[in-house]
Amino acid sequence: MSKRKVFYIPGYDPHPPRRYRELYRTEAIRQSEISEYDITFGRPIIGEDDFGWQVLSQIDGTPVQADVTVLPWTDIVKKSMSRGVLSTYWQLVRTAWIYTRTGTLRSLMMLRKGPIIAAFYPVLMLLLQLLAAFLVARVAAGAVSWAIYPNVGWVIFPLVFVMILRWFRSIDSKIYAYYLMHDYAHAVQLRGAYSDADEAVIKAFRHRIADAMEQDYDEVLVVGHSSGAHLAVSILADLIRKAPPSPQGPALALLTLGQAIPMMSFLPEARRLRGDLAFLSTRDDLCWVDVSAPADGCSFALCDPVAVSGVAPRNKKWPLVISAAFSQTLSPEMWQKLKRRYFRLHFQYLCAFERPNDYDYFQITAGPLTLAERFRGRAPSKSRIDVEASPYTDT
Repeated sequence: MSKRKVFYIPGYDPHPPRRYRELYRTEAIRQSEISEYDITFGRPIIGEDDFGWQVLSQIDGTPVQADVTVLPWTDIVKKSMSRGVLSTYWQLVRTAWIYTRTGTLRSLMMLRKGPIIAAFYPVLMLLLQLLAAFLVARVAAGAVSWAIYPNVGWVIFPLVFVMILRWFRSIDSKIYAYYLMHDYAHAVQLRGAYSDADEAVIKAFRHRIADAMEQDYDEVLVVGHSSGAHLAVSILADLIRKAPPSPQGPALALLTLGQAIPMMSFLPEARRLRGDLAFLSTRDDLCWVDVSAPADGCSFALCDPVAVSGVAPRNKKWPLVISAAFSQTLSPEMWQKLKRRYFRLHFQYLCAFERPNDYDYFQITAGPLTLAERFRGRAPSKSRIDVEASPYTDT
């Protein structure tokens, strides 16, 4: 039986890791029915520092056991999202100033318009909320002053203004303005450098993966999704620097999905991240595949994160940049249903496809082939973007 250890690093997500188990279970069953292979679920993996599940599959006549563990950084996300209304508006001003003043925004716009539009969305929504709160408060103050007493409106105005802003904050689970603002503000808080809390998470996750590399697995696969992609890069760079994989041990692989690495690597203080990108790109003891789709407006689709960050060495080998091609791999009915649901499309990499090509998340995580074997000889997507675009390239 083939054995694999999978570590999944989510993006900027305050929700508990349980949601990823349920998503995996539901979509894996659906994909197995579409692609006609067997996949079942064994015991849950739950401990003080563990949350995961066991997958048992039979694909191409080969039985496979995959132990999947989620590595959440929920505490950091929740803390960064705990800011109040006024603090969030200060974040808006500071984040916009840093991206603009450093020239990062201009450089990012050279790559993909989708993620830039996504970045402007919370700014626009928060400003519209501010305007709406002002107008409603102004009308309410005027009405009270006219009906009761001329000067009482100045008491009513700030009360209504704050109440409206807090109401918008309370319904953000439907709008995502505060959520996205906090996400971008977290990346830019130290102008691209990792915080002490980030470094602590990177160190803890590195130890977890290093322990798995000492166990009886055929492959240790690290999956970094969305904002989890740049964390995965730094984790594995540190891991390999301190303990390069043994030829007798498990194969080490990195799968980045829907990454937005340039949002951080283009910032002036992101020297650590740029150095990690350059380091990983040359390794022979690693397989790194980067998957994205142009329809995913939350990612820098098909942008080679090493090349566009301006740190590609001459002997660059990774990542292999390929497209999930949602418009081709989803059925016409599903594509019509999802193509305007941008946030949902950002999670499609973790879901089933009606017309899968060589990207099948469940065969990659629970199939008989290692990531290197599955994509050996695969050429990068022709529409890959590999031009140097970052205004800062020091490491």
